[in-house]
Amino acid sequence: MMLGIKRVVSSMCAFAAISLGVGSCFAQSAPSADAILGKMTPEQKIDYIGGTGFAIRAEPELGLPALEMSDGPVGVRSNSGFRSTTYAGGIGLAATWNPELAEEVGAGIGKDARARGIHFMLGPGVNIYRSPRNGRNFEYFGEDPFLSAAMAVGYIDGMQKQGVSSTVKHYLGNNSEFLRHDSDSIIDERSLREIYMPAFEAAVKKAHVGAIMDSYNLTNGQHMTQNSYFNTEIARKEWGFNGVVMSDWVATYDGVAAANGGLDIEMPTGAFMNRKNLLPALKDGRVKQATIDEKVRHIVDTANRFGWLAPGYQQTDLSLSTYDLNNQEVALNAAREGIVLLKNEGKLLPLDKTKVKTILVVGPDAYPAVPVGGGSAGVVPFHGVSDLEGIAGYLGNNAVVYYERGLPTIPDLAAQTNFTTTAHGGKAGLIVQSFNNAELSGPAATTKTISHINSAGFTWQTMTEDMDTILALFSSGAKHEVSRRWIGYYTAKTSGTYEIGVQSSGEGAGSRVYLDDKLIIDDWRLCRAFQPTLTVQLSAGPHKVVVEDNQTSMFGGRIRLAIADQATLVSAAAKTLAAKADVVVVAAGFDQDSESEGSDRTFGLPFGQEELIKEISAANKNTIVAVTSGGNVDSLAWLDKVPAYLEQWYGGEGSGRALAEVLFGDVNPSGHLPATFERKAEDNPTFANYYPEGDSKKVTYKEGIFVGYRGYEKNGVKPLFPFGYGLSYTTFKYGNLTVNQDGGSGGNYTVAFDVTNTGDRAGATVAQVYVADDHTSIAHAAKQLKGFSKVNLKPGETQHLSVTLDARAFAYYDVSAKRWRVSPGNFGILVGESSVDLPLSGSVSVSAAENATLQ
Repeated sequence: MMLGIKRVVSSMCAFAAISLGVGSCFAQSAPSADAILGKMTPEQKIDYIGGTGFAIRAEPELGLPALEMSDGPVGVRSNSGFRSTTYAGGIGLAATWNPELAEEVGAGIGKDARARGIHFMLGPGVNIYRSPRNGRNFEYFGEDPFLSAAMAVGYIDGMQKQGVSSTVKHYLGNNSEFLRHDSDSIIDERSLREIYMPAFEAAVKKAHVGAIMDSYNLTNGQHMTQNSYFNTEIARKEWGFNGVVMSDWVATYDGVAAANGGLDIEMPTGAFMNRKNLLPALKDGRVKQATIDEKVRHIVDTANRFGWLAPGYQQTDLSLSTYDLNNQEVALNAAREGIVLLKNEGKLLPLDKTKVKTILVVGPDAYPAVPVGGGSAGVVPFHGVSDLEGIAGYLGNNAVVYYERGLPTIPDLAAQTNFTTTAHGGKAGLIVQSFNNAELSGPAATTKTISHINSAGFTWQTMTEDMDTILALFSSGAKHEVSRRWIGYYTAKTSGTYEIGVQSSGEGAGSRVYLDDKLIIDDWRLCRAFQPTLTVQLSAGPHKVVVEDNQTSMFGGRIRLAIADQATLVSAAAKTLAAKADVVVVAAGFDQDSESEGSDRTFGLPFGQEELIKEISAANKNTIVAVTSGGNVDSLAWLDKVPAYLEQWYGGEGSGRALAEVLFGDVNPSGHLPATFERKAEDNPTFANYYPEGDSKKVTYKEGIFVGYRGYEKNGVKPLFPFGYGLSYTTFKYGNLTVNQDGGSGGNYTVAFDVTNTGDRAGATVAQVYVADDHTSIAHAAKQLKGFSKVNLKPGETQHLSVTLDARAFAYYDVSAKRWRVSPGNFGILVGESSVDLPLSGSVSVSAAENATLQ
């Protein structure tokens, strides 16, 4: 009984400590940082700032327990047998435009973490969505800094109230996954302040986040783990951050530079910040002892803030279940609210359960469930509900639910893609040469003949299945540089259109494909996609194929090549079933193998899916496309052929159930896009400068502040679906806008208006408030999101909403003065349901006096 009481008291004290700050609640019982530092030798201090796998090391003689960490941000991935409640991916959560729900998700993950003994959760991710190609967009909160900040604050607040530290990541400029250890994000100061830093700033200033994770990349010439300008001058001195700065895993490159650059702890081990490197640096003065002490102090003070060092505190809260039904309901609600209805021609949706007697669920993402993208966010649910299971479970015996995958998998098709060693009369198979270097240089170490290009290799999925192996590799820093070249001939049976698909390893591995001596896929230096796909015209007869790959890190070895006649790709069974079904749902999109940490992804749908949608929709006019992805996909080839299109993101473990409820109207869709969906890849404002030029590793953000909707408007490019867009099964009307200043000069501004549900169904909409500026002399966006409110309304119901704007809503960052500044004058206030649908407009006069209130 006493243990139970202590656990409850500890939880209450942890909550108080979070609210009141470092040292509160346990100041008299927990060991202080100064007391601990007084007992530590220089060697112990250095050891303490190097991690041990997924923990800060224990020092029992000093009263310091191991401080455990877990991958996030969509659930607890460590210490859980890889089974845990799996929540909607960050961009799906952002599509809810509901910070209160984000707080519930954060709280749910925090409870899941406490039930498993986790101190630091490695999330949320708040990097800005510049392009749909970023393989990690699914973890983040979209393209807008205001929306990202609001969602991040809700998430962090919910988590940290459970006594678990959140870790905001990846600080800073980690907006792509190609070349992520070596790319240098060149971002001007104003764009950093206005676009890429506000979510991190809000995490520190508003949510008082416990930890910041430095990213792999360089920003403006320095690796983030040794970038004192961002880590110390901005995060600590300007924003007031007093928590722990940790590295991403194997993101430290120089121990002395990292020590002096503001990094507190190197993860997963002290490969660089160790005795070998730092003791001599202390001796010769390159690193000061006070610098090392400060790192220990940050860790201990953070532990005391959350109550982790208090006598009797038990981080594993046995009153909490690792299988929490309430948390699973929160996860399901996030999936429900995040689905965005993009097209509903002829009001095909919602479907009538009493009229649909046969339905085909087809596509690579139909089954099994695809709850989350790949990489360190790859939480495994106790059970993920696939789109097939969600629809079948919803309909029960009221309808016949057919299922077909519709397309072969790349591994299966690779095993069926046959080659010969010469164009005519050769043996079956390909010649493969292996080299003991990454550049195919010198004589081959081995040469042999194999049947197919179908190597499984070592991937993030392998890592999920064998964490001991990956931790050993991380700890050793092992590198294994090899390269291979396959040479063979593929014989096309008939002339026509063929699809070629490659599956590679991503991070630390490159690949390229030559067809008839022409380079057709080039991911040799930059891994642009795990699964690049293209269509080619082939004449009947043999065609020379050369595939090359290399491996320069612990990852690699996976390489598959599939070639297929497009006319034979879609299964005959799928087309037959589509023709006879009342309705077809095509579950298209990506999965952990095609959208993941460690590589970018294609803008087009993966192998064969575009053809699948076209052929299925030709067979059935009632075809609904539901896409699983971390952002926009190329839909122009099929969008006008289908009446209904939904974006379901990665909806977590309940995604299939949520989709069924939306399709049949039990849930009225209320998701709105947190990123602009372009018509074609070239429309994106970052398209021309997303990748570095030539052999450079510098990625220059030439678009400046004009990322996302800001850039489309500046460039005069009409998007396919604008930022903030989302359809509903009901309609809404806006009216009675007023804008007033509160409390005179230096006060806030209140934007008030009415929203009425003018349809015949209950539903929710997101009222968005944009500030327009037509007078500031420097370059500026036409308008910017500065407030929003999600409201649920019954048919005919009206609610009066108010949104508060502070002076920062009207400000830009003055680089020369190094401060935020308002250009006095009239600002437009626009209200509506997306960045282009803004029926209410007003204005407010803002004076120069507001500059005194800006920080």
